[in-house]
Amino acid sequence: MQKIKVAKGMLRSVLLCTLLAASSAFMVPTSSRAVAFAPKTAPASPFVSSPSPLFMSEIEYEDMTWEGEYPPSKVLGPIMSKMPSGLLGMLSAVSLAICVYSCAQSGVLQQEPGAMANGSWVKWYYVLGGFGGPLAWGMHVASWIQRKNGM
Repeated sequence: MQKIKVAKGMLRSVLLCTLLAASSAFMVPTSSRAVAFAPKTAPASPFVSSPSPLFMSEIEYEDMTWEGEYPPSKVLGPIMSKMPSGLLGMLSAVSLAICVYSCAQSGVLQQEPGAMANGSWVKWYYVLGGFGGPLAWGMHVASWIQRKNGM
């Protein structure tokens, strides 16, 4: 029983790390420039009003286009762009293993009598583990990009 609790705890921490690493690719860097507003001044006459212009600094986006076979590491986001290829490959394998295990265990639960009728075979942790497949694919691609970039 103790081994199962330890395995579930490890599974949760690996899954959390995997989700954090994969989500870093979708983070948008924030701009350090603030929006500047022009001060409103009182018009000289009550019948004449001058519009108060709104000045916004231009937001600078980093260009993510590339020439050639593979993109630069910066397309992976602030966290995954700093991770080595081997670590991303291992996380990809762990995510795939979690997905396969979850699908297999769901299949075992489907074989129980009456499970399909009442839906008892659907477990939230196996559904969550099923997302390991797409995460494994994404981290596999990230690993390939890092390997091509020499990391």
